Amino acid sequence: QVQFVESGGGLVQPGESLRVSCAASGATFRIHGMGWYRQAPGKQRELVAQINWSGGRTYYTNSVQGRFFISRNIANNTVYLQMNSLKPEDTAVYYCNAHACWPLTSCPGLGSWGQGTQVTVSS
Repeated sequence: QVQFVESGGGLVQPGESLRVSCAASGATFRIHGMGWYRQAPGKQRELVAQINWSGGRTYYTNSVQGRFFISRNIANNTVYLQMNSLKPEDTAVYYCNAHACWPLTSCPGLGSWGQGTQVTVSS
C-alpha cells in the first residue's frame, strides 16, 4: 500500500496562485500514475489532474485546464499541483492518490486517502 501526506494549502484571494504538494511512501514501485483530487463541501470527490509517472503525460478536468499544472519528482516520490488564477469555486480539500494503471480511472487507488490540504479562495 502507498501512504500520502499532502501539504501547502491555505487561504488566498481570487486570481492568486498556490502550490500544493503530496509525498508518497510505501509501495511506490507500483505507481504508474498519480492524481490530484478535490472535494468541496456537499460534493463528491473529483479527479482534477493526473500525471503518468514514467512519461509525464498529463490530463486535466475541463474546469482547471489552463490554470492548474501537475508535475512530479520521481526521485522523491512527490507530486505537485500549481494552481493559478484561483476562483472561489476551487475551494475544496485537495487529496492525492497513486494508481497502478494509466489513465488513473482504469483502476482504484493504491492507498487510503490522506488528511488532504484545505484550499480556500475568498476575498
